[in-house]
Amino acid sequence: MTIPEIIAHRGASRERPENTLAAFRWAVELGADAAELDVHRTADGVVVIHHDATIVGWGAIRTLTGAQVATLRVQGEPVPTLDDVFAAVGAALRIYVELKGSDVARGALDCIARQPSGLGAAVHCFDHRLVAQARQIAPQVPRGVLEVSYPVDTTAAARAVDARDLWRQRDFIDEAFVTAAHAEGRRVIAWTVNDASQMRRLAGWGIDAICTDDVLLAKKTLGS
Repeated sequence: MTIPEIIAHRGASRERPENTLAAFRWAVELGADAAELDVHRTADGVVVIHHDATIVGWGAIRTLTGAQVATLRVQGEPVPTLDDVFAAVGAALRIYVELKGSDVARGALDCIARQPSGLGAAVHCFDHRLVAQARQIAPQVPRGVLEVSYPVDTTAAARAVDARDLWRQRDFIDEAFVTAAHAEGRRVIAWTVNDASQMRRLAGWGIDAICTDDVLLAKKTLGS
């Protein structure tokens, strides 16, 4: 059985508040290989980590300044910037950056460019136009396309933007898809997988990575 990369979904989100430095640091302690996170751009161009486009009680992130966001707390934890995450865990975890919002790609890629070489950070998005934009801005940064479907031409979206990674919802993955992606030299990442039997089945098909809320379960199940 292939041992896939274990990606902590929004950090160790089962044990700590998601998308916080506490969650990313705990993912390191649990032995995750990587972390997935969501980025938005503030009104003054700061790239911050949060799942939704709004922060409850404060409104849309794009209307707030970086300084304002820095004062906020989510379940008692600060809202980090992408720079904060790299500084805290970038040497210990590969960082997969989900682009949220049409104006965030350049800022996120500029942040990645500031990091030491070899960290292996990558970007991905449901809006494949942003992935195409990322290819133009920083073609050297690996890209991924997010999908919740099983297209007739199963790797077409990845080919269109020369994406290395195909992020697909777990229920739309089968062995034929993994084989087709690998034949093109691409990687398949399943999300969000929190069931041991699914983990074993996906690993048996040779999947490259599993994004999970339960890093401990993945480590136990996959023997990594």
